Amino acid sequence: MSIYNLDNLKEMAEGDEVFLKEMLKTFIEELPEDVAAMNDAIDNHNAVLTYQIAHKMKPNLKIFGLHLDENVKRLEHWSKSDLKKDDVMKDAREIESTVLTVCNELKRDYNL
Repeated sequence: MSIYNLDNLKEMAEGDEVFLKEMLKTFIEELPEDVAAMNDAIDNHNAVLTYQIAHKMKPNLKIFGLHLDENVKRLEHWSKSDLKKDDVMKDAREIESTVLTVCNELKRDYNL
């Protein structure tokens, strides 16, 4: 069983398989880069940049049916709270693990 759900994406695609494949490829190409940038921002204690990257990733995570809303919210709120770097690293690791797993599953499931 997959950890992703493409129902929302398929609804957006309205049967357009080319669009669907392009969205899958974009996710596979861009999300790991965003995760790496987010981790760098956290490592550098840059809460504002972490917020920006997490906020940018949020719609893609939702479109692919990934239940990471709470993790993303904590990263977004880091700049406005007393959370420590170690607190947000747990969320970042969960996001990273999920994104990398989904990328591998999408590559396998859609021959990408």
